[in-house]
Amino acid sequence: MKLVRKKKKNIGSYSSSSMSDIVFMLLFFFMVTTTMREEEVKVNIKLPEATEIAKLERKDLTCYVNVGTPMIALRGMYGTDTRMQLNDKFSTVDDIRDFVAAKREQLSEADRAQLTVAFKIDDQTRMGIVTDVKQELRRCQALKINYLANHPGK
Repeated sequence: MKLVRKKKKNIGSYSSSSMSDIVFMLLFFFMVTTTMREEEVKVNIKLPEATEIAKLERKDLTCYVNVGTPMIALRGMYGTDTRMQLNDKFSTVDDIRDFVAAKREQLSEADRAQLTVAFKIDDQTRMGIVTDVKQELRRCQALKINYLANHPGK
């Protein structure tokens, strides 16, 4: 009787050259789809409850006005009174005109009419401050205003 030897199967190695392509493709995907935080909020904001929500179509056409009391870490420097924040610095109502003009300069001519001002206002803020801000926005023709609030479903 003859013994039949089985041939050893060569286990082929796989090429890992495409692995780096996949990693870079995933890295590029996440870099493109991730949005960076545009501003650091320096005021406490407890938003009032909302009954409806509307999604902003283009966030690049939006500038934010935050109104509330300064964060605990900043109260020693700025006190406990209600403050307004434009971008990353505390400002006054008189600074709104320059703020809106600078934002419009960053936009193309076609997008300037679509500029939206989004208010994030603490629910304990006095209406006098809100009225002053709205009056100044009217003077500089920033008429699209969006009030941000907490939605119970979110």
